[in-house]
Amino acid sequence: MNNYIQKNSNYKKYVIDFKLQYFKPHASKIEKTFAEEISSSLNRTSKFISPKFFYDKKGSDLFEKICSLPEYYPTQTEITILKKLLGELPSYLDESFRLVELGSGSSVKTRLILDVLAQSQDVIEYFPIDISEILTESSEQLLSDYDGLHITGIIDTYEGGLEFLKNYDDKKNLIIFLGSSFGNFSLNDGYEFLQKIHSTMKSGDLFLIGLDLVKDTHILESAYDDLRGVTGEFNLNVLSRINDELDADFNLNNFSHHSIYNEEEQRIEMYLKSLVNQSVIISKSNLLLNLRKNELIHTEYSHKYRLPQIHKMLDDVGFKTKHTWLDDDRYFSLTLLSKN
Repeated sequence: MNNYIQKNSNYKKYVIDFKLQYFKPHASKIEKTFAEEISSSLNRTSKFISPKFFYDKKGSDLFEKICSLPEYYPTQTEITILKKLLGELPSYLDESFRLVELGSGSSVKTRLILDVLAQSQDVIEYFPIDISEILTESSEQLLSDYDGLHITGIIDTYEGGLEFLKNYDDKKNLIIFLGSSFGNFSLNDGYEFLQKIHSTMKSGDLFLIGLDLVKDTHILESAYDDLRGVTGEFNLNVLSRINDELDADFNLNNFSHHSIYNEEEQRIEMYLKSLVNQSVIISKSNLLLNLRKNELIHTEYSHKYRLPQIHKMLDDVGFKTKHTWLDDDRYFSLTLLSKN
């Protein structure tokens, strides 16, 4: 493992103490990627910003607020299902597993999985993979609550973190991807990402994925356009991040949050709408952006699924379904998978 780290020059290692370390790509690599991606995605007819850029510190804090909103059912529903797993998941964990989480956020739901592992393991390894710096803050909170916990954080994209993990060592991993974050991918990109996870897994590894289910349109649209306007603030914050990190001059008052449910495509679509004809300079992306009044910048898809679609998609990638758990209203699903 140490030789692997020494060879992986893309990352810098930070050791906080013997129970907490994390790896982060060199700053120049992060900035270059952000600037290049923004330049590419906004310099086209159908403009978009990848939802992975929502999650700077402020964006992560705003998302935590969204998760506590009464309209935003996914978080509380998934927590309800996870509590069911406290008694059932241990039967699938017949050996010592490391917990690997994609998109750890503030790690609220993570605690429920750690509680399961703590039933059979005196020492628990946890590898959170998150693009946001909130990872280090939440890790310190977890360490204060779990005596046997050791954390190795990876501050990077999901793909980068999975590649980092692939050749790290031979220990078995329980990889979790909660919150229906998978729904942000397009169908093709989602399939490729599942293949990435599948190729990362070793024989004996497990993968737990949370997916949101198709339901009443009003329930879906309310979840992504709340009365308090927190989701709108979250959406607009990505422009603030571009201003701060890429030296841009977006005027947030010239944009509004816009979201709809596309029933045919089974997805919520989120946009930033330009309220006026305007020009924006993004210096570090070498881009002059011209926007017409009512022009949309796409920021997020959130796909919803039917159970047969979920099982077919996972089967097609090569996963073996161990079990699918649902809430009583069948709003949400959690599926446990193995590689073979």
